[in-house]
Amino acid sequence: MTATEAAAALEEALLLQHMDRDREDLFGDERGPAEVAEWERIAQLLATTGGVYDPESDAVVQDELAADRRAEEAEQQRLQEQQQLADRADELAALAQAGRLDRTVETRPGDEAACELLYYRGDYHPVVDGWLAQALADRSGHYADPATRSAAVDSLPATVRAHAALLTALTALARTGAPATEATEATDGELEFAGRLAQADPGATHALAAWLDTALEPTTPANAGTDSTT
Repeated sequence: MTATEAAAALEEALLLQHMDRDREDLFGDERGPAEVAEWERIAQLLATTGGVYDPESDAVVQDELAADRRAEEAEQQRLQEQQQLADRADELAALAQAGRLDRTVETRPGDEAACELLYYRGDYHPVVDGWLAQALADRSGHYADPATRSAAVDSLPATVRAHAALLTALTALARTGAPATEATEATDGELEFAGRLAQADPGATHALAAWLDTALEPTTPANAGTDSTT
């Protein structure tokens, strides 16, 4: 396109905008003004640089095309992540239904979102909450990372957090009375009642876990009390 052709295209765009100014169905439509602005830009560019217009050498057009490609790539990434999340939710639901969602299945980053998706789809499985709580209490899977455990405070339901806190406290309690040579880890299902308590009243469950933690703290000379002979 030459400068003359660009000027003619601009004139035509201005004429169409003038003719459409009173059309109610085009009220607020930005396409006409945008087209005029683009032709004005191209005409001014050719008037300044001369020669023939080539979109491949137009920095503005190339920037817009690059932005479109980035937006398309971001959308593809979003759709891929959505599919991966749905696949993981399906996997957890299937394992829960089959009774195979236990400590042998490690948690992964994003499992909190998969749990939320199960809620949203109406495919809720209490065993999934119990599995997440157990992993949080055990600090296993991706909860082995301290930063991930801290983030879980905000990303997990209150019932799961309360369940995990109670499991941690009960495991510590079991260890205090067990001989050193005996295994003290509770088996899957042994502390099933902790999940029911957390579901019934997360706040009370958290309070119980906190009380157990305090009761299990070693007694120090400062708070051991005074000698009865003084």
